[in-house]
Amino acid sequence: MKSTLPLSLAVTLALCACKPAEPPAAAAPAATPAQDSATVDTAASVTTPSEPTASPALPATTAPASANDPSQQASLSGYGDMKLGSSSSEAKQAWGGELKALGAESEPCHYLVPKWAKDGKALAFMIEQDKFVRYETSLDKEAAPGGGKVGMDEAQLKQLYPNLQSTPHKYDPNGRYLSSTTDGASPTKLIFEVDGKGKVTEWRVGLLPQADYVEGCS
Repeated sequence: MKSTLPLSLAVTLALCACKPAEPPAAAAPAATPAQDSATVDTAASVTTPSEPTASPALPATTAPASANDPSQQASLSGYGDMKLGSSSSEAKQAWGGELKALGAESEPCHYLVPKWAKDGKALAFMIEQDKFVRYETSLDKEAAPGGGKVGMDEAQLKQLYPNLQSTPHKYDPNGRYLSSTTDGASPTKLIFEVDGKGKVTEWRVGLLPQADYVEGCS
């Protein structure tokens, strides 16, 4: 005997057969390495900035040398506040202390030295016709303009002063004068006396022609 389905079941089956099946939901694509890196970078870019780091403290500037430090006073224009070409009274006032004369101040050319100096070897200021025209020293504690000192050899001097001019010494056949002249309306000259062993024995700075005097005031 052939069985038959109920009418309602047959209709339901027919409707299900006619309706297309919905495609399954697409799976989310896996993140690529490049995407992972971008995600990390993005996360890093949105982090809260930290407070700015304080700038490192700058080193303290070197304090200027004391006006009483003689090694820092020499220049091609004078010594400390004493300017070449100034009057004798102006030079004394600029020194700011007591200067004593070597010889008679009434002489047209004479030297003034600091009160503490025993003679003119330590530091001496030449006065000619009431003008401060030159200063000189034979001690190594004084530094010439540019750094030259008594006791240096000729090679050391030429490192400091590449353009020094050499002329024969008047009394030492093996010695010489090494000099440098400035330009200007009132040129000054720096002269180192070098002995036969090539060592600096003294130096001086002065106006011309006084800087070239080889026997003090003559």
